Amino acid sequence: MGLFDLEEQFAFYGAYHSNPVNILIHMIFVWPIAFTALLLSYFTPPLFHHSPIELWGQNYLVLNYGFLFTVIYALYYVSLDRKAGSLAAFLCFICWVGSSALAQRLGFSLAWKVVLASQLLCWTGQFIGHGAFEKRAPALLDNLPQAFVMAPFFVLLEALQSTFGYEPYPGFHVAVKAKVDAETKEWKDKKQKKIS
Repeated sequence: MGLFDLEEQFAFYGAYHSNPVNILIHMIFVWPIAFTALLLSYFTPPLFHHSPIELWGQNYLVLNYGFLFTVIYALYYVSLDRKAGSLAAFLCFICWVGSSALAQRLGFSLAWKVVLASQLLCWTGQFIGHGAFEKRAPALLDNLPQAFVMAPFFVLLEALQSTFGYEPYPGFHVAVKAKVDAETKEWKDKKQKKIS
């Protein structure tokens, strides 16, 4: 699978998310997972000696691992699709700024509890979505890094497509649907062979 092939990446993730209820659950819970991961990363050491950036009179924008992950995700999303990727990059930076502000106010002793509760709720919701509605294990069991990287962009593209009919290029969704259908059929055939 090509790392920068949006169609392949989207088809892989889409093959695990075809049920509308499961997709909705992911739309609700994926970005909070990213946000709270960034919230906890606020407490990682700065990458540079003098890295806090003052914003609104507060020194909470620290160029730490949370910032580094935000930049990597943002650049990756923009490389996949300029328009939707730019929106995803913007949302990544909003999450970084918001999580940094919240982390500074909460402090580590309360922040990790908020992160733990949020992560448990969000992951439980997603596993229920896969078990009860999708009837298929999550993508992260087959490709952990790809699932973590693509999940926020996948749900954003799903939202843009369902709300505005957005396609990164003409024929994108038709091509992806064909690949998803083929992958799903292959998975069902393998599952049927195991049962028989």
